[in-house]
Amino acid sequence: MSTSARNTNPMLSGLGPAAYADRAMVPDLTVDGDPKVVPLRSVPSFFLEPRDPDPRGMAVVGADGITAGTVADVWVDRSEPQLRYFEVSLGGSGRIVLLPASMARVNARQAIVKVSSILASQFADVPQPARNDQITLREEDQVMAYYAAGHLYRTPDRREPFL
Repeated sequence: MSTSARNTNPMLSGLGPAAYADRAMVPDLTVDGDPKVVPLRSVPSFFLEPRDPDPRGMAVVGADGITAGTVADVWVDRSEPQLRYFEVSLGGSGRIVLLPASMARVNARQAIVKVSSILASQFADVPQPARNDQITLREEDQVMAYYAAGHLYRTPDRREPFL
């Protein structure tokens, strides 16, 4: 990420709600020594519960109601079988970013994944893992901090005191 992007986007500043721990650039590992958080495509023994909505192919909509992209895959935690991230393919750019499942709501009726913390245009700056098949401890913190910071920093009017 460039220094100018950090200076212009407060969600990348590393300050306040955008702060993150300077953790190791290694993935969290299972007891067997395998990366814990991985895309569903890489673990054939895992599957989504058939009674739950499958978010793959659903539109990802930002806080502004604009579509940012489409869910391409989901990332799961091998140690605690749960969905951890949505892998979002950003429309037109070919870029893939991760969206923490805890920061999104799946609406099966409308076939959308709604994100209230950032605008559709802000998905372009989401910190990206170095690899497309695993995420490091620091990268997880950076991704989470970006979305968390969006609650305060997503628009200029939210950055000022509220009286």
